Amino acid sequence: MSQFEQAAAQDFQLPHLDVLESEAVHIFREVAGEFERPVILFSGGKDSIVMLHLALKAFAPAPPPFALLHVDTGHNFPEVLEYRDRVAAQHNLRLHVASVQEFIDRGELKERADGTRNPLQTVPLLRAIEGARYDAVFGGGRRDEEKARAKERIFSLRDEFGGWDPRRQRPELWQLYNGKHAVGEHVRVFPLSNFTELDVWQYIAREKIVLPEIYYAHRREVFLRSGMWLAPGEWGGAKQGERVETRTVRYRTVGDMSCTGAVDSDADTIEKVIAEIAATRLTERGATRADDKMSEAAMEDRKREGYF
Repeated sequence: MSQFEQAAAQDFQLPHLDVLESEAVHIFREVAGEFERPVILFSGGKDSIVMLHLALKAFAPAPPPFALLHVDTGHNFPEVLEYRDRVAAQHNLRLHVASVQEFIDRGELKERADGTRNPLQTVPLLRAIEGARYDAVFGGGRRDEEKARAKERIFSLRDEFGGWDPRRQRPELWQLYNGKHAVGEHVRVFPLSNFTELDVWQYIAREKIVLPEIYYAHRREVFLRSGMWLAPGEWGGAKQGERVETRTVRYRTVGDMSCTGAVDSDADTIEKVIAEIAATRLTERGATRADDKMSEAAMEDRKREGYF
């Protein structure tokens, strides 16, 4: 290739965030064309916020043809729940909430000894999918988060029990996605698969997306358990020998308060967060999610049972 041809090719290369955005928009439109009853998993966490932002872009000026679904553990961060409700109302989107607490109250689920409710989300999720007959479920999972998620395709086929079998996943050459599924099966769809945590934050900065303040450095009561700073709340708190103290922290990911740790940080602006993420060598789940440390294959085991 001549120098002229190389220069011309470079002129037509899109910035990497534009490439990622274009891929995600294409995925949303493909699902709208292939499936009858898609739904977006929306927790108010940063990945689901970016996912919703991309869905809004994909169908503007019309609203996205999807409802929102949140599996609420009952131990979520109040700041995040307030954000979830506000954004759904702002965009006039239908928000369905599947409550773990309701399943516990009915005796269909039991509290775990460690107080963690994240693993209890699977049953309410699958019941919600079955009840509303959702055939495609958008999730905010990314391949860089965790090794089980790295195995998953963008269109991830789930069986009639919601289970994931890596051996049944289909090739996705040339951005061709196969949504074919039998009655009772459904497909999980991951538009952010090829984003990294740094990409997500750079995209948030570029698009000026507002996040819950919990993602930025703030003063908070926390206590140290198994090397992680956890916040006391309705789920419980410090045990004997664990001291509650006020520290300047932020959250890299949010979920059930009982297993989502904060990190010491003074990153109170998006520019500081991006600099912090660029320097780290641990993914957000590896650094701050206790539920992923239950076993070497904790995430993969849960995905086989129907987890996100």
